[in-house]
Amino acid sequence: MSKQKILMIICVVVFLLGIAGSILVLLTPHGTQVNIVQDGIVLYTIDLTTAQDQTLEIEYKGRTNIVQIENGRIRMLEAECPDQTCVHMGWLDSGAMPIVCLPNHLSIEYAGSGDNIDAVIR
Repeated sequence: MSKQKILMIICVVVFLLGIAGSILVLLTPHGTQVNIVQDGIVLYTIDLTTAQDQTLEIEYKGRTNIVQIENGRIRMLEAECPDQTCVHMGWLDSGAMPIVCLPNHLSIEYAGSGDNIDAVIR
């Protein structure tokens, strides 16, 4: 094999490892604390390692979402919304993909460390 082919194979392998590493970082949960947020207001901050198994009922304009915490995991168990996308998302297992119920303005997401600044407005 020529040097060009060997160099091309090395570049492809490094590129694929970079993509795999990026996906792994994005899909790994970032901590054990989650926030339940409605209209930009944090309703609950829950540490999943110490939380007891329970369900929370959260209302929005006469509609109810039921959030389930069980065995250190959290999910949207039931929702009074037309598409049920948030229920079908299952257990929260990714730091990159929160559970969101758009009709009820509710999301479940891993809590940030608080040290990260996304933007500064003057």
